[in-house]
Amino acid sequence: MISYTLPGDWPTDEKTARAVQDELRTRVVLDEPGPPPGTGHVTGVDVAYDDERDIVAAAVVVLDAATLDVVAEATAVGAVAFPYVPGLLAFREIPAVLTALSRLTVHPGLVVCDGYGVAHPRRFGLASHLGVLTGLATMGVAKNPFTFSYEAPAAPRGSASPLLDGAEEVGRVLRTREGVKPVFVSAGHRVTLDSACAHALRLTPRYRLPESTRRADALCRSALREATG
Repeated sequence: MISYTLPGDWPTDEKTARAVQDELRTRVVLDEPGPPPGTGHVTGVDVAYDDERDIVAAAVVVLDAATLDVVAEATAVGAVAFPYVPGLLAFREIPAVLTALSRLTVHPGLVVCDGYGVAHPRRFGLASHLGVLTGLATMGVAKNPFTFSYEAPAAPRGSASPLLDGAEEVGRVLRTREGVKPVFVSAGHRVTLDSACAHALRLTPRYRLPESTRRADALCRSALREATG
């Protein structure tokens, strides 16, 4: 078992949470390349909610990075620990995610979140937050661009364009399937943006979204149904 401990002073209000973001984002590392694509483990992270019961289910699915076969998986279900506030979703999700990660019997390797890393208004989305707390290499692959601007990349698979906040590139718009809506990739922690994009392409041999995300999405939804059914 690998221990990933939630900080004891976990915020419960917006003001405190923003202060925590401001402090922790100074620890984000973006100049390490991360593991080479196709090596070691890649772990997908996703969560599902039952808003009526205020329950969140987190799933982590470890894949062999070379074959994309499932190596290990774990889930955690618990009460939602933070109100819904745009830009602060990590405070709702990380408690359950850390519990699920702690239930793995193998090292997760690179962690791929269904969401954002530095492509976040405060440059500290779920992937960056999770990386700083655990020390793991992390990245985000999101379905939508949050509030940032971009030009559509060319149609072929592998085409990309900058995801911009003003003149700053906070992520990349990546075409993982020819002629299909792109995804929005950002570095989280201990991974460069170029490396994150290379991993995203490696993880999408057949579908728009990474296999890590697809597997984690199915597992967290199943865990939530079991917990509430």
